Amino acid sequence: VQLQASGGGLVQAGGSLRLSCAASGIIFSFYDMGWYRQAPGKQRELVALITSGGSANYADSSKGRFTISRDNAKSTVYLQMNSLKPDDTAVYYCKAIRRGLTYWGQGTVVTVSS
Repeated sequence: VQLQASGGGLVQAGGSLRLSCAASGIIFSFYDMGWYRQAPGKQRELVALITSGGSANYADSSKGRFTISRDNAKSTVYLQMNSLKPDDTAVYYCKAIRRGLTYWGQGTVVTVSS
């Protein structure tokens, strides 16, 4: 199983980024997919989750600014991040979840400058 995250980078506060996570080795449409992040010195936290049925849930910190979506034909989950803040600086990871099975991607770095 591979989850390949991409799209991170350096952006100014107020800017936007779109993260992608391409999955292989799983039946993607069966899995709930999540984006998590870990800032330096902090615990990893949930950013957004989209179920296999397409229902999305967001952490309070990302509501109204981030949008999670998925393309089952491409086995890819996306995270559109708008109005970025310096507090959004972190390594962003994607995660595939199904019936107790979990797989993590390798992470992509997002740095938001003030």
